[in-house]
Amino acid sequence: MNSFSIGVDLGGTNLRIAAVSEQGHLMEKVTLGTRVALGKDHVIHEMCDAIHLLTAKYRNTASLQGIGIGVPGIIDMKTGTLRESPNLPGWAESPVQAQIERLLSTRVILENDANVAALGEKWLGAGRDVDDMIMLTLGTGVGGGIVLGGRIWHGMTGMAGEFGHMTVEPEGPPCGCGNRGCVEQYASATAVVRMAKEAIASGRAPELASAANSDPEFSAKAVYNLAIQGDEEARRIFGRVGRALGITIANLVNAFNLPMYVIGGGVSSAWQAFAPFIFEELRQRSLVYAATAPSSLQPGDHRATGQIAADGPTRTIVTLALLGSDAGLYGAAQLPMTPGRQ
Repeated sequence: MNSFSIGVDLGGTNLRIAAVSEQGHLMEKVTLGTRVALGKDHVIHEMCDAIHLLTAKYRNTASLQGIGIGVPGIIDMKTGTLRESPNLPGWAESPVQAQIERLLSTRVILENDANVAALGEKWLGAGRDVDDMIMLTLGTGVGGGIVLGGRIWHGMTGMAGEFGHMTVEPEGPPCGCGNRGCVEQYASATAVVRMAKEAIASGRAPELASAANSDPEFSAKAVYNLAIQGDEEARRIFGRVGRALGITIANLVNAFNLPMYVIGGGVSSAWQAFAPFIFEELRQRSLVYAATAPSSLQPGDHRATGQIAADGPTRTIVTLALLGSDAGLYGAAQLPMTPGRQ
């Protein structure tokens, strides 16, 4: 009998649940709103009800391996306790894994959402041809995950991969983590909007000001649209995005010397605007990258390349994620299929 698992992407706004076969086929996906205002117990019961309905449809033809859940926040990997989650107010210090296992009467694995996105890209996305990779997720904040030997690397306490809080400018803007100049303050959607508002306030960005005045939900996407149309201030903002990412990735290349670094999340859709600056910084700041850059990536050519085989396994690839918002779903579903996961 074939087997499948359930992957859950538990976000602060949306709750997505998918049945995925052991071959990586998406059997079915369900999307619900995460009604966090109704409290943790309500959200968990609603999630478990949806999981019950989904598993019931396939249990007669395939065996369930388990449930994997990606959650934004810090997780105690030994106990399955959600230590902290800014997107899920009131959930801090909750034994979430144990509560869900009681309701479902089956194996459940809780994991950080950026980690499962990295695992999803390793399994079925940009990293499927490598064993080791790092992923940065650019959204409201900046997260990340490390995959070594095909498995998530957690570090000592499960907090490895907090790339968003690496310093790229020691005296830069204050960050919510207590540091200053974190990459999250330059390469997240929140940062793009902040930098745009700073440019507007300075009086040097009339096009950005016009866009902000006409759109009450002025967003990073609006800044990107102006950038690709040639607006200098918008282009300058994405230059700062790319340079911050370039410094960060250069440090990661120097430290880890892995074959692949993947960039995903909503802000990654602006790749065209910020990628040239990533590669400029990489070549300047990482001797390792300069020695291992793909031969197909010539000066002035800033496209992502995933052609591992063409360049050999000793090339350093920096590329876009392929799975979009489904990376976390696939990664969460893969968790119960990973040998040795408890």
